[in-house]
Amino acid sequence: MSTNKTPYYITTAIAYANGAPHLGHAYEAIITDVMARFKRLDGFDTYFLTGMDEHGQKVVRTAEKEGISPQEMADRIADVFLQNTKTFNISQDQFIRTTEERHHKASQALWQKLEDNGDIYLDKYDGWYSVRDEAFYAEAELVKDEATGTKLSPQGTEVEWVEEESYFFKLSAYEDKLLEYYENNPDFIAPQSRKNEIISFVKGGLLDLSISRTTFDWGVKAPNDPKHVMYVWLDALTNYLTAVGYPDLNDEMYKKFWPANAHVVGKDIIRFHCVYWPAFLMAANLPLPKQVFAHGFINIDGQKMSKSLGNVIAPQDLIDRYGVDQTRYLLMRSISHGEDGNYAHDQALLRINADLANGLGNLAQRALSMVFKNCEGVLPARDNLTQDDNALLTQAYNTIDAVKPFAEKFQFNRALEEVWKLVSAANTYVDEQAPWGLKKTDPERMGVVLSVIAETVRCLGILIQPVMPQSADKLLSQLKVPDDKRQFMHLSADFALEEGTSIDKPEGVFPRITENEEAA
Repeated sequence: MSTNKTPYYITTAIAYANGAPHLGHAYEAIITDVMARFKRLDGFDTYFLTGMDEHGQKVVRTAEKEGISPQEMADRIADVFLQNTKTFNISQDQFIRTTEERHHKASQALWQKLEDNGDIYLDKYDGWYSVRDEAFYAEAELVKDEATGTKLSPQGTEVEWVEEESYFFKLSAYEDKLLEYYENNPDFIAPQSRKNEIISFVKGGLLDLSISRTTFDWGVKAPNDPKHVMYVWLDALTNYLTAVGYPDLNDEMYKKFWPANAHVVGKDIIRFHCVYWPAFLMAANLPLPKQVFAHGFINIDGQKMSKSLGNVIAPQDLIDRYGVDQTRYLLMRSISHGEDGNYAHDQALLRINADLANGLGNLAQRALSMVFKNCEGVLPARDNLTQDDNALLTQAYNTIDAVKPFAEKFQFNRALEEVWKLVSAANTYVDEQAPWGLKKTDPERMGVVLSVIAETVRCLGILIQPVMPQSADKLLSQLKVPDDKRQFMHLSADFALEEGTSIDKPEGVFPRITENEEAA
């Protein structure tokens, strides 16, 4: 973690232990990782949590089909998700699993707090339940499958009628409190379209929520009544508290990092995070997270990913095609804030080659190659700067100010647009100054131009670190930028490349991908 006294706690929605990671998991992990890295570079004491939710009826049924125990299946899938974080270079500080003893303790403590405050009562549940969604649905929410005439959840998943004894949480008592909270905290739900959706849902009236099951026992046991297993979403959401030491309110981690600054979730689970979760916290007299950011889905060639359509793409597929940093850039650059994104190979290839290979990669390679070739590998002086030189350097130092307002709102596509304005300006500068021609006519001026470009590349290397950490490291290392001089605070002339610094023979960071290479 970084050392600034200002804490920043960010989480992903923990993955569900019932299948392999898909492109949506990768996108969520990457966008959260980009924010965590951004905050660290901006000097915040950042803590980044991800993990896996291992309980629920869906896990039980899948394990039974495979002839193994739920724990065995969860262990197997946890290894896969952990490997996925390594594959995409995700920099989490903690990977939590809801089967951990400390999490059971935290979940039971939260339940007990809700019960002590009079918000839990015992009754009978009869209604529609989707095992796949692990969600309860009112009759009015169901849709009809036109082909079969069966009832489906709003997500299109199968529902079944459930009748069993259950503990209930008095969600209905929090309708007005939630609406008041949304009004007083306009940034709690992002983007605005998701906020409108949640407000409409709450205004439609809230029913008390069934929070326990008795037909299976895979999960956290209700305190004082172990035949009841906690509803998976009460258990799962509590992980955000478990990770920072709850129920010990005097734990240093809890005091430093709770309430969380941001939960990053998919739009399909926003109801759990923006209705149930804040209501649970209100009932327990605990502070609410400052924001829930709900991202959209990723379509393939304009269509929703579906096994029946045969268009499912695994995260590893993109890495094999483009590389890790290129894939991270592609997802952050191409998907707008909170909206559904679309992946199409032709567009992806165009984006990667235009922005990375021809844009930033070509800029760095030709500038550093000329320094190595024409200046004996030694950075020349930046004396007698012209108006054009100063204009580019000023833009290089100030681009972070244009980036921050977008990054703070998870608008990384817009943030990268600002960075690529600098890439474009630098390439224009190179073409106009034509240092290759100055070698014979004015070698001293050539040195200044090359030094200005090298300094601009240094700034670009710092700026792209949250999105492309490995590539940024290669660029900055080629320029001999020390590891402790790569924060956003170092985007200043005070930390500029020093005259006389020797560089090694540069290597291309973003090779162009041809169709033939991709096919191979």
